[in-house]
Amino acid sequence: MVYAVVRAGGRQEKVEVGTIVQLDRVRAGQGEKIELAAVLLVDGATVTTDATSWRR
Repeated sequence: MVYAVVRAGGRQEKVEVGTIVQLDRVRAGQGEKIELAAVLLVDGATVTTDATSWRR
């Protein structure tokens, strides 16, 4: 199973390929592609994190 947790509109969302996410705080038109920063990426047994994203 492959999925990611991304930062989206002030919160975090779990997404997979083909996931449609409805966001409140991102300026983009319907159908427009945007890039979201990955906080966590899971690819089978491999887990990758963005350690800097957990610092506040």
